[in-house]
Parts: sequence; C-alpha cells; structure tokens
Amino acid sequence: MGRFLNIGNQKYADFSRTKYFVDKTELLNVLLEKDADEKMICCSRPRRFGKSVTADMMTAYFSRGVDSRSLFEPLKCTKNELFVKSMNQYNTIFVDIQEQFVAAGTVKEEPNQYIQNNIIDELREEYSELISGQLSLATALSIIHAATGNQFVIIFDEWDYPIRELDKDSKERLDYIEFLRGLFKGSGAKDYIRLAYLTGILPMVRMKGQSAINNFHEYTMIRPKDLGDFVGFTEDEVAGLCEKFHVDFQQMKAWYNGYSINGRAVYNPLSVVRAIAEDDFGQFWTDTGTYEDIGELINRNFDGLREAVIEMLSGNRIHVNTAGCKNDMHTFINKDQVITTLIHLGYFAYDKTTQEAYVPNKEIQEVFYNYMENESGDNLSRFMEVSESIVEAVLSMDEDTTARLVQQVHSDFISSIEYNDENSLVCTITVAMIAFFRYYHRPIREFPCGKGFADIVYLPLAKCPNRPVVVAELKWNQDARTAITQIKERAYPESLQDYSGEILLVGINYDKKTKKHQCVIESYQKEYGG
Repeated sequence: MGRFLNIGNQKYADFSRTKYFVDKTELLNVLLEKDADEKMICCSRPRRFGKSVTADMMTAYFSRGVDSRSLFEPLKCTKNELFVKSMNQYNTIFVDIQEQFVAAGTVKEEPNQYIQNNIIDELREEYSELISGQLSLATALSIIHAATGNQFVIIFDEWDYPIRELDKDSKERLDYIEFLRGLFKGSGAKDYIRLAYLTGILPMVRMKGQSAINNFHEYTMIRPKDLGDFVGFTEDEVAGLCEKFHVDFQQMKAWYNGYSINGRAVYNPLSVVRAIAEDDFGQFWTDTGTYEDIGELINRNFDGLREAVIEMLSGNRIHVNTAGCKNDMHTFINKDQVITTLIHLGYFAYDKTTQEAYVPNKEIQEVFYNYMENESGDNLSRFMEVSESIVEAVLSMDEDTTARLVQQVHSDFISSIEYNDENSLVCTITVAMIAFFRYYHRPIREFPCGKGFADIVYLPLAKCPNRPVVVAELKWNQDARTAITQIKERAYPESLQDYSGEILLVGINYDKKTKKHQCVIESYQKEYGG
C-alpha cells in the first residue's frame, strides 16, 4: 500500500469502531449504479459535513491489495452481486489536495507537478515495465489502461482548496484547473476512469459561464439529487444517537436542525457529535477564524445584500437566484451570488421548493452574532448595536426609545421593506429585535393563543428562565393602545399555559400619514396555571 495509490482500509476501519459512528455505506450502492456517463462526480458540502469520512469509505471499498469484506459485512450497504464483484477491484488514487499543496510549499515545489510526481512514482513501482521517463498523470494512467485494461478510481478530497484560497489569476491556481482538465477531460479519461469523486466545499468552478470541467455531474447543497441522503446526519440518525447517549433530542433540534436536503432535515455531524460528547449545546461548527469568511462576503457592496442578511438573521426568508454563481470565492456581480456561496459554505440553508435562503439554526445565528460582537465599524455590527439598544428599551419598558429605534432600523437598515399592511410591519419588528435571540427562541409569528393569534411571541430559552415572555401585537395606521387592548381582550397572556411570571405586552403602530412608529408597553403578571 502506498501514500496515494491503494492506501487501504485502515482509516475507515478505525472510524467505523468509534462510538458515534453513523453508517453511510449505502452511498456505495448508489455510486456503483451510476451509468458510464455519470461516473465523473463533484459532491460539495460545507465544512465538517463528512466529506473526508466519505472519501475514506470509498478508498476502503475500492482499493486493490486489501480485503474489506469483513469491514463492510455488518454495515448497511446492500451486498448484491455488483457490490461484491467490485469490492477491492480497482486501483484507487486518493489525494487530499489541501494537504499536498501545503506540503509542496514546505519543500518549495510547484504543487501540481509535486502531486503528479508523487502519484507517478507509486505507479512506476507497481507498473515498472510500463512507466518510465517524465509523464503527466493522465498519460501514465492511459498507458496502464491500454496495456492491462485496468481502470482507476480517483478520489480528491478538498478538491477546491486552490480555487478557494489562491488568487484568481495565480499561476498555481490556473495550472491546477488545467491539471484537472487534462486528467478528467482528456480523450482517454472515459476509458481509464471507473469513477472520479471530487469532494470539497464548493461546486465545480465556472469560467465564461461554463464549468471548467463540464463533464462532471454536480451534487450540491442546492441540488443534492440522489446523493442527498448522504449529506450530514438525517433526523432519524440524530434521534438514534440522542436516544443511545441519553441526550435531549428537542434541544438538539433547536440548536442544529434547519438544513433541508430534498425536503428532509439535515444536521451537521460535527455539531451533533460534539454536543453529545461534551453533554452541552453550543457553537461547535466554526470558530473565530471563520469570521474572515463571513466579513469578506457579507460586506461586499451590492444593492440589497446587507438588508437580505439582516432579514435572514431575524428569522425571515428571502428569495435567491442561485444560477450564475462562479463558485470561486472571487467573482461576484450581485447579492444573489454572494448568498449562493454562503449556502454552499453552510452559513445559510436553501429551500429548493420555494427557492428561498434562510439561517438554518441557532448555532449559525451564534456564528453571526459573535461576528457582529467581535467586529466593529461594518454595517452588521452597527446594526447589532441598535438592535441591542431596542431589546434593552423593550425590557425596561421605555416606549419612546423603542419607537424611535424601530424607526431608525427601518430608515437606516431595511428601507427596502415597504409598509403596505401589518405583515410588512411584522418583518420590520422581527428584524429590529434580532438581539432577542441571545435570550429567546426564534420569534413565533401568528402564535395561537387565547381567542386568536398573537402577531409575534418571544419565548425565553431554558437557560434564561427569569426573562419575561414578550407578546407583541402590531397595528398599521391605527393606534398602539388598540394593540394592547386586543392582547387583553383576546386573553393572549392567560393562554400561555407553560409560562408564569412577567409577560411584557408590546403594542406597536405605524402611522402612514406621519410615517412614525408608536409604542406602548405594559407588564402583566401571570400566576402559574393562571
């Protein structure tokens, strides 16, 4: 076994024995059933969504020179004739592109040639009678196939590292794209390749409106197709882990649920495993180093980008056109392309049915909130300062300050929301009160209680039991006092059966004629069971 050629099954065997192991081996059956014209695959997903584990699984299954039957026998994969016949039958080349680019830098070698030379050296050991002299990797594979009929499985993990990290016009980046073209799109590629599997964060880079390697089939967070069940953990898998390790599944959902793949809930595996292992819930997926990714993208000067991000952070959804993104972290021409990239990176989720983007869960909210608290001077940070002041004003029942700051939010940050009715006012209020998320669940709109539906209800998190429930009723072109009266007449507070203590009643009205907001806040004390 080599470092790149047929590296064996030990890494996946070790992983399969870990106590948090989730079996995704049915992916192998799906890949084996692909037609000949579907064997070039680029499967992208965010960081920590199981990309490397999948690559290790495929390497363990396909690599010649080892026997993986006992490894896969107890697992979910269907052991049909094709599965058994194909196991450990293909020369398998595995490369962690990021690792090798970094390694090449330490020895001051050109990375693309460094990668090819390392693989060819191992091919030369295996096929010494066929491989000699200076060859490209594509030529070496073509020679071996012509002489032996052997096909290759090629797996590139972190395939997009040069696309993400290198300057757009750098020679190493351009040479890397040409390396991919030569290896996967040359005249002999369809013959010597049994399966090519590229996995990374971004889909295939596009140049001049076309994929740089347009014979690849792309599976993404936006279009996962039939590989969707193997992206992250499904809800059933998470529920099973929670039951096994006695973890509160509802809290797990509140923190990490929210991604949608083919209409099914998907969780970040790293976050779930860390929450179980540490017996705590929090932000595990990323750290402060990732703030650079967020800042570079969300502060681009595109019309509507700031407003769209703020609206999503408030719990709203926004329509996004995901077509046309170049997938290179450099080339953006509008807000939709930035948001599409953030979907691929995992900061936003995407509903394919409605074509809407949104913040998936509390963990990602925390990422953005921490960014806004640690940065200063950009649009989002300034907005968060205003929102925190609004929360303070509401909780201290400062009606005039609340009305004035809500007016400021609408004027300075989200003027794109045009007031036509109470629903448009609801959007403004949920945006203005983003900072409530530090202490409260997501705002519940049209909350059924009493004799009707409250416009917005904020329920405190379990860790903040002393925070008051906030019930907001909104009016358009009427009167804020009318809103408070409606809350009382329809018995909204009394219907909150699971909550006792203080409930803040917040009435907000927008006067179309004066273009001003008005606010009335009252405190209501509710006895337990009352």
